[in-house]
Order: sequence, then C-alpha cells, then structure tokens
Amino acid sequence: MKSSQPPFTMCLRVKFYPPDPAALKEEITRYLVFLQIKRDLYHGRLLCKTSDAAILAAYILQAEIGDYDPGKHPEGYSSKFQFFPKHSEKLERRIAEIHKTELIGQSPETSELNFLQKAQMLETYGVDPHPCKDVSGNPAFLAFTPFGFVVLQGNKRVHFLKWNEVTKLKFEGKTFHIYANQKEDKKIILTYFAPTPEACKHLWKCGVENQAFYKLEKSSQVRTVSSSNLFFKGSRFRYSGRVAKEVMEQSAKIKREPPEIHRLEAGLVPSRSCPSITHGPRLSSVPRTRRRAVHISIMEGKALCSGNPLPGHVHRWLILGSCTTSCTSTFKHADPKRLTRPYDT
Repeated sequence: MKSSQPPFTMCLRVKFYPPDPAALKEEITRYLVFLQIKRDLYHGRLLCKTSDAAILAAYILQAEIGDYDPGKHPEGYSSKFQFFPKHSEKLERRIAEIHKTELIGQSPETSELNFLQKAQMLETYGVDPHPCKDVSGNPAFLAFTPFGFVVLQGNKRVHFLKWNEVTKLKFEGKTFHIYANQKEDKKIILTYFAPTPEACKHLWKCGVENQAFYKLEKSSQVRTVSSSNLFFKGSRFRYSGRVAKEVMEQSAKIKREPPEIHRLEAGLVPSRSCPSITHGPRLSSVPRTRRRAVHISIMEGKALCSGNPLPGHVHRWLILGSCTTSCTSTFKHADPKRLTRPYDT
C-alpha cells in the first residue's frame, strides 16, 4: 500500500461461502454473495454444463436489466454482457431465449436468489482452487468447499471427501497429505505435490480453517493443529473466529429494518472479446494499475471499505481484498482452453 496513491479502490471478497445461501436472513448479504459467485463464473472458477451456464447467465440478465423489452433490447443484446471467460454465439442465443420466455416478472432479488440456489448445486461452488500435481505428475486442483474437500482434474471432480470424513491434513515440504475414513472403515490417504513449500503450507492452513469453520459446532471446540504426526515438530496453526453454525445462529437473531441495497449498474462488456483469464477481467470501477493484495477483516457491524454499516454476521462470510491482484482466479495457472470448454459449445 505504501507505493499506491489515493484514492484506493477496495472490493468485497467472499472467503467462506454459505452452504445454503437461501438461509441467509438479510437480502444485502445474499446480494454480496451473488456478486462474488457472478465473479467466480466470469473468471472460470464456477464450472458447469452449457445448459446450467445458460440458466445462470439468464438469471444475471433478469437481475440486472429486468424483463425483456423489444424496444430496449435489440437482437443480440445478450452479447453486450460478459458472463464467462469464453463462450459461443449459440450460448448467447440460448441465454436470451431463457430471459425472454422463462423469467418474466422476476424481481432482482428473486433472480439473485434463484441464481444462488442453482449455483450452490454445482460441484465447483465455493471452490478456492490450489494448483498441484498427483503422484503420477498429472496436474490437479485441490479445493475446499462448504461441504468438503475436492480434487479437480480437467473438468471433472475426481475426489470428494466430506468434512466429517477427513481425519487429518498434513504437509511436509511440497507434499500434502489428506487422511480420511469413509464407509465401512475404509481408510484413504491422498497425496499431492504443491509448486513450492510456501504454497503447500498455505494450502494446509486453508484446509485447517475451512474444516474448522464448516465442521465444528462451536468455536470453543477449535484446537491448535500440527502439520506433523509429532506435535512438537512441524508447523502449528489454529483457526481464529466463529464457526458457520454460530454465524447462522446470530444471523437469525437480527432484528432491524433491512438495509437499503444499492445494486451495481449492469456492466456492458463485449462478450467474446474478454481479456484472457490469465490476466483477469477489466472492470470499469477498478483502475488498471496493479497493486499489492491486501486482506482486511470486516469488523463487527461496520465495513472498513465504506461508510455504510453491514450486518454483524456478514463479517465472517466476507473479507476485503485488492480486486486487481488478489481476486484473480487461482485457475490462472491452468490452460484457459481447458477451463472454458464447458461454455464453448
């Protein structure tokens, strides 16, 4: 931040995704999660079939421009929006068809909620992908979701372990181990290799805090975790904060007038001239100058990035980050063609 000059542009970034967005009590919280998942779709993080992609994009259209109006929306109007890293004219036509015929009358909040409910059913909902290699040297992405640990190779999920099945996460140098017990006392050990020891340690810490946040009933159950089988050796880490169940319980107790929501204007970006996923999107609200990634926790009851107070329970679902640098998808290390294939039909 020392080398940057004001005014500073900051962006909300979801860290822990809600397992059920519909259960969030306040519309403002659902709207912030909607913005993040829409961004995940744009970056190629949220992968899905072409049919699902068309529905998700149609919900975004309905939320941002309302009902189809022939006077305002000429032929090819959906091509003015960038929903995915890459897609075809055929998909654009399908998006417009759904928007014209199936979503008439839906309010922005209803469309956003339908979008969230559809997105949460996808295998890559809420993933924060970490590039690794398996024991055969094949590239893979390890990710932690609200429901468990996943391994992605190509466009497929090859492993999924629920949080209550994962018994230990361990790392040694670049090597990352996942220990799990599945049905009939079937024990599993998965081994992957991170690019660097620092990346492996970061992967391990992310796994520890995600498991604690989603699995535990109370924050008082959180324990310090060691990366080694011997507690006095290796790295130690302890998740700090409330867990998902406590956040949702506090959310249910909120009693106040719903905060006013100022929705962003529809972003018109030529849909097939998007910059490469390797470099991330260019948003009109974000200066092109690069800046260091900064992460600041949202404190109880107020956001550090604006003068408008946010609900107290929002702070655990969200963190703040530099949009240009820290919000770029981790999938940037992969082949963009492989990542965008589901939308290129």
